[in-house]
Amino acid sequence: MQIAKRLGISRNTVGRAVASSEPPKYSRPPLEVTSFTPFEPRVRALLKEFPELPASVIAERVGWTGSSSWFRESVARLRPEHRPVDPADRLVWSPGDAAQCDLWFPPQRIPLEDGSRSTLPVLVMVAAYSRFISALMIPTRQTPDLLLGMWSLIKTFGRVPRRLIWDNETGIGQRGRLAAGVGEFCGTLATRIHQLKPRDPESKGVVERRNGFFETSFMPGRRFNSPADFNAQLTEWLEKANGRLVRTLKARPVDLVDADRQAMLALPPVPPVVGWSTEIRLGRDYYVRVDTNDYSVDPAQIGRLVAVHADLDRVTVRVERRVVADHARLWARQVTVTDAEHLDTARRLRQQFGQSRHHVDDTALIRDLADYDRAFGLGDHKEGVA
Repeated sequence: MQIAKRLGISRNTVGRAVASSEPPKYSRPPLEVTSFTPFEPRVRALLKEFPELPASVIAERVGWTGSSSWFRESVARLRPEHRPVDPADRLVWSPGDAAQCDLWFPPQRIPLEDGSRSTLPVLVMVAAYSRFISALMIPTRQTPDLLLGMWSLIKTFGRVPRRLIWDNETGIGQRGRLAAGVGEFCGTLATRIHQLKPRDPESKGVVERRNGFFETSFMPGRRFNSPADFNAQLTEWLEKANGRLVRTLKARPVDLVDADRQAMLALPPVPPVVGWSTEIRLGRDYYVRVDTNDYSVDPAQIGRLVAVHADLDRVTVRVERRVVADHARLWARQVTVTDAEHLDTARRLRQQFGQSRHHVDDTALIRDLADYDRAFGLGDHKEGVA
């Protein structure tokens, strides 16, 4: 009893040790021989060469004819021993070095202008050092809207991170090539896009955890009337979220963000060219298309080159820097937007065109009768001559 009390172990353990003729040691029980045992060496050889080979293919290769479920369980037990090891390093973020970017899709459809509801992307940008969160709902995940969203968040932040970390988002770039316009955007801001390799969630874990934070802390119990209402509620909530203690940092993002900003780059003196931009010749159908929606233009400009530009809020059309159309941008899909003045102008121009086409000079219908005499050769006969 004294030995057990002193060592803090069971009296039965002490009793078995005293009665034993040798020191206690662990011995693994012998493996049970099963129907899978004869196939195990060949299964291990295949897994060593092809760690992800499906169990059904392995069963065919080794000639297994027994239970498929039992074979899958046995292969699943052996597979982890043959998979290559992929260690994840612990990342240390320096002030101003990077902002992690991602798209989060809220699990709630947002009402749009035409009465429909849609799941819209939210662009999330998190300063990696301070964990300061900024986010904005955008109309689409296409390149123009992604650049508009990034520029809007960077302006709100007041400084430019030295790196913008993205996964392989199509609107940013894929297979090592940036999408059109992304390189120019980075060049103007003097920053660079760092796209992660596939299946590397650890390098973007900061923003991924914030996406989960939105779903558990921001979304519950909320309703939204429009994308603008969503952004207003999100902005108000982020002020509180950035004031909460981050356990891994043992600090609040709002307390660390100044150090982050000081190490970042200054905003460029000339803003980057972002948004939807194109130049087309206006046809008889006096509409221009932005994304999937059509917007009317002053019909008086038919046949002329017009410059179309759209941001997150407005669609403007210019002719030689003169605005000939200005519409609120719709986030709904496949909608036609018409200005009443453009309709009136088109109606007036059609009337003018019809009048000019059907106008007839009445004097042109009066013909000299002598024309007929000359046509039949009667003009040269004199009176009394046969």
